[in-house]
Amino acid sequence: MFRWMACELHTHTLHSDGRQTLAELARGAVELGFQCIALTDHNTMAGLAEKETVERETGLPIIPGMEWTTFYGHMVTLGVKEYVDWRTVGPRDIHAGIAKVHAQGAIVGMAHPFRLGSPICTGCHWEFEIADYRDIDYIEVWSGTFPSVKPNNARAFRFWTEKLNEGFRIAATSGRDWHKQERTEEPVSVTYLGIDDAASGDVAEKAVRAVAAGRVSVTMGPLLLCEVESSGRTYTLGDEVPAGDPAERIRVGITVDDSVRRGLWELSEGGLEARITSNAGTLAEIVLDNGRRSASVELPRGLLRWLRAELIGIMRQARTMIAFTNPVYFA
Repeated sequence: MFRWMACELHTHTLHSDGRQTLAELARGAVELGFQCIALTDHNTMAGLAEKETVERETGLPIIPGMEWTTFYGHMVTLGVKEYVDWRTVGPRDIHAGIAKVHAQGAIVGMAHPFRLGSPICTGCHWEFEIADYRDIDYIEVWSGTFPSVKPNNARAFRFWTEKLNEGFRIAATSGRDWHKQERTEEPVSVTYLGIDDAASGDVAEKAVRAVAAGRVSVTMGPLLLCEVESSGRTYTLGDEVPAGDPAERIRVGITVDDSVRRGLWELSEGGLEARITSNAGTLAEIVLDNGRRSASVELPRGLLRWLRAELIGIMRQARTMIAFTNPVYFA
């Protein structure tokens, strides 16, 4: 069993282009119900000098990170122990930089890959040439506030799905790209990470491993989880179901937890709908009416390579995707 922890994985302080100290950022994150944050200032780790002090004062674990900010794209690194110089990396040799990050046991993610680029935001649009997507640990498919309604995020979500269909096991996350303390009426997305409390390391290290393993669920409201039962065993997000008979019947279960971050989000009336999607398309659509918050369906295994759950509802008068899980994979 994992403990699902609410995280914000993309933030900035006044050590780069943010307008907040690390202490202000951490206190604001606690007020919004986050249980962990990553500090990912642009091309600097200077803000992490205050990490231990702020963690003691707020009780909030802080993942050390840095956002490589270049003309060819922004790449977020999580779990870095030492500064990795980004300046020698060009559009065709990003893998050399990724290797240096991975050598520290850290991970890399494509930040807001389809956001408008220059002159709106220099380098925000991803243009690095990726020769092997096995080197990419995650994609920030939801960026900013109310991310589900933004066209660049819809494109990133489709891109992630295409990579899953191509056989790559890449996690998907959200990131506010948080620069300053200001109240917003727009929904804030949360990346929930499945933390293994029995494993070694501190919370930040466990959080990084959770992203790498795909134990991730993203939401603007309730926590959405998905499990697969096959041959008497249960598999959750990031797990691989062993090879089996295509004729086997599997059971897919979803749960929606309304108790998380209570009072910090609101859904409009109109009901919720859960979808089970996969490399084979949509497998099931489940109406969650009358307060129903769990369901299961029996499906043929067939030629499944992955499946995930998605939650559709009404938020801020828009019918939109509220949450999605990372996949359960099939050998």
